[in-house]
Amino acid sequence: MPIPTEPVGSLPRPARLQAAYADYDAGKITKEQLTREQDAACLDSIKRMEATGAPIVSDGEQRVSSFATYPLTDTLAGTGLADHLAGDGQYFAIFADGHHRQLPRLTGGPFRYKTYAAEFTEKAMRMATKPLKQAVIAPSMLALLYPLEGEVQGYSREQFLSDLCDECEKDIREAFKAGAARVSIDFTEGRLACRNDPRNPWTERQMFAGFIDLNNRVINRFSAEERKNLGIHTCPGGDCDSTHSADVDYADLLPSMFKMNAGYFLLQLSSEKDKERVYKLIGQYSRPDANGVPQVCFIGVTNPQNPRVETPQEVCDDLLLASKYIPKERLGSTDDCGFSPFSIDAKPKHGSPDVARDIAFQKIRSRVEGTKMASDKLGVARAA
Repeated sequence: MPIPTEPVGSLPRPARLQAAYADYDAGKITKEQLTREQDAACLDSIKRMEATGAPIVSDGEQRVSSFATYPLTDTLAGTGLADHLAGDGQYFAIFADGHHRQLPRLTGGPFRYKTYAAEFTEKAMRMATKPLKQAVIAPSMLALLYPLEGEVQGYSREQFLSDLCDECEKDIREAFKAGAARVSIDFTEGRLACRNDPRNPWTERQMFAGFIDLNNRVINRFSAEERKNLGIHTCPGGDCDSTHSADVDYADLLPSMFKMNAGYFLLQLSSEKDKERVYKLIGQYSRPDANGVPQVCFIGVTNPQNPRVETPQEVCDDLLLASKYIPKERLGSTDDCGFSPFSIDAKPKHGSPDVARDIAFQKIRSRVEGTKMASDKLGVARAA
């Protein structure tokens, strides 16, 4: 089999769709009008991604408020917020350029998703001619909905976590049932949990080990056969062309991260300063047998925060270097991060979201072509 290649999930939303979200929040258009804009953006995303030659595609997450809040609210501004939530939760992240993103706050129980990712998968399946992947949010991220101090009246933290794991499991199972060939769990909070940022109190609570355990509570509900197509994505964030934890050493993250029993990992690497060092760490800590499934490591070969388009040769060279440390049967390629994990993203380094969208497809094409080149050089057979 050739080296596999897969997107993380999101693409920049067209400026027209971002304007529609704003109009919907302001009450200027109906939900039906917003849905039409989302439909058009999803169709464009799928068809243009298929045109790059990518073997597996996504809808670019054009329908979601963000990678983290799609189960909870219709828009980033909080329109359509789910029951038992308030909009004044803690910051998820403070980015290097100073901007932040905020989560809702849990006010009561029981905790239930308002929207499951399968709703997006079902609609995308009707548009796609190639296999489809679906990204979902990790329970560790949504655990931050519960206040850091004290308990929610009448709803203990452990009861919340139990309900949360049930909802996350349902989210994954329903996405597979809807037709997703692959499901990856977004775990960007993992690297941030190692940062200890005094401006963001949860990062100082040494929550990383608990995040790993919580995610495994969900992952371990799936068989080894199911976990072959159940992945984890990690990165230092990517929003408005800025990151939140790029200064965190992968050596602090990877030894514990690979204790999660997922079948594959999508890892930011293109933008790392010392990629070879991280390849060595991946080879050292990834497992050939994670409770019955080998851990395939998809290294990031394109940087969504940088408008420069990587060449196929650069992609190929990264994979060849990585193959010195990661067994080629457990090596894949991906993008460092989703291209726009939040629905409202001006992409300032790119000039506009529409320009960034065009560049994203160019980067995906380079990833696909460079991965084929590396497969040939490594003597990996092409698919029939």
